[in-house]
Amino acid sequence: MSKKLILFILTLTFISFSYGQDAKSILSRVNDNIQGKSNKSVIKMSIVRPSYTRTIAMKGWSLGKKYFMVYVTSPAKDKGLVVMKYENQMWQYTPSINRMIKLPPSMMSQGFMGSDYSNDDVVKQSSIVDDYDQKILKEEVVDSRDCYLIEMIPHDDSDVVWGKVHYWIDKDLYIVLKGEYYDEDGYLVRTEYGKNIKKYGDRYLPSKIIIIPNEDPENKTIIETISNSFNFPIKKRFFSQQNMKRLR
Repeated sequence: MSKKLILFILTLTFISFSYGQDAKSILSRVNDNIQGKSNKSVIKMSIVRPSYTRTIAMKGWSLGKKYFMVYVTSPAKDKGLVVMKYENQMWQYTPSINRMIKLPPSMMSQGFMGSDYSNDDVVKQSSIVDDYDQKILKEEVVDSRDCYLIEMIPHDDSDVVWGKVHYWIDKDLYIVLKGEYYDEDGYLVRTEYGKNIKKYGDRYLPSKIIIIPNEDPENKTIIETISNSFNFPIKKRFFSQQNMKRLR
């Protein structure tokens, strides 16, 4: 093998490796930007259908990547419903029947409270950094902003909802402006858009996320962030089954 050919192969290998590393580091920044060390938010979710719109208000708390809690504050009939992630376990408390159940992995793909937002999305069960192999496909413009288009393919042993994910990530702000989610057979399931960029503390994030299912494009779910604070004091003991019943 000639020296030129060896150099060419090594160059391609280096570029490929660096590109992959760049993709992972970009997604790490996106993940850190969204979550911080801890997070507290107030969210409004609108489930829009051709004949009606249903609105649900929620509070959310997180600590790192392993602890999440979501508490429904309205409407009245759903108030008090809580979903929690504790390390690798998922729990749901329904106050109307005073029932605590452990959610199996098979329920992660189901829509949260009838929305186009999955249970996995609500409590961020899967990690875009740890559960997928990532690579930059190309660069594109979304909403007049320069973006990286990154493809994520799940590891063989990852217990995740999606067969493939595409993210268009703003090159300056490290936020997701567009996402495409595919099933294991490669069919597009839904498209997600990040809109109305606002500053929350020391970071910029989309204040509105619009989710449109591919098979029912007349339907959509809109997630609006009312308030969002990061890196505030919160203990691991906050994320407990006992506290799920006490939240207000």
